[in-house]
Amino acid sequence: MQITAVEAPDHQEVVRIEDRASGLVGYIAIHSTLRGPAAGGVRMRRYAQEVDALTDALRLSRGMTYKNAAADLALGGGKAVIIADPATQKTPDLLEAFGMAVDSLNGRYWTAEDMGMTPADMARIGTRTRFVAGLADGAFASGDPSPITARGIFYAIRTAAKHRLGSVDLTGRTVAVQGLGHVGHYLCGYLHQAGAKLIVTDIDSAQVARVAELYGATAVAPDAIYGVDADIFAPCAIGAILNAETIPQLKVSVVAGGANNQLATPDDGTRLHARGILYAPDYVANGGGIINVATEIQQISGREAWVAEKLTALDRTMDRILTRARTLAVSPAEVADAIVDEILQPKAA
Repeated sequence: MQITAVEAPDHQEVVRIEDRASGLVGYIAIHSTLRGPAAGGVRMRRYAQEVDALTDALRLSRGMTYKNAAADLALGGGKAVIIADPATQKTPDLLEAFGMAVDSLNGRYWTAEDMGMTPADMARIGTRTRFVAGLADGAFASGDPSPITARGIFYAIRTAAKHRLGSVDLTGRTVAVQGLGHVGHYLCGYLHQAGAKLIVTDIDSAQVARVAELYGATAVAPDAIYGVDADIFAPCAIGAILNAETIPQLKVSVVAGGANNQLATPDDGTRLHARGILYAPDYVANGGGIINVATEIQQISGREAWVAEKLTALDRTMDRILTRARTLAVSPAEVADAIVDEILQPKAA
């Protein structure tokens, strides 16, 4: 196992991990431990270039700092990425090697499930380190965080709809969902139950067909999702999808979804605002998963009640952000960052 420090001025610690025997190559990025140990999932996906994986880890770990602070958790922000195709290259040896890499950080980083990973994978990683959450079994096991993440996003969609569309009632509203992985699929279930009409897409055509049949959704090609006529756009796939190219295509009133780092640049929050599209800041909307995971890391009893209370508080935070943004006539992304930056200011001795 080779663990090599990587220079990243905005981060506390970043390492490149490689284990030739198992094929493991990836990065662990610790953005901040100001509020507690850095926590954030491990993402496994194919990247065109290794530098793309590093960029993803850096952006995602910073996002976790903001997400955990917005949810008022005693956790810092971290993230890991593994450069591999989860469908063909995931092996027990690779997962165990990653567990050893996590363990080498001595608790400065706690890992959990993210894109391309499952609770069973967390269990395998857990054979090599105790600094893993999202397990299916154990005294404080929190299991798959995806349903809780989706529930929080559903709350955020309703709150944003109240601000822009005049009501939390989604009956007859059209929601375009991009990405039908664990979170996106569960979100479609919540939206369907609430009476929304769905337009869906994913790079996995078989998954699109399943969701379309299950919820009576309209399926479109991945690139077509940006231009559909809908009330709400819910990005639930990869980040940086709101940018100078895609924002002009949008025909929606609200953007509220589960993908991390949806804005390619800070200017894109301003672009949405200029177009009259209400943006629900992603790290507030999708905080449910880490809230669920936090019960395991911090060994909190009464998980369901604690999670429900935190989700309600997070929804109130979203409402406060959108209210202040409307009052100041600025992007909610700007307001959210300002609130969290204040939370993250070191307290005077």
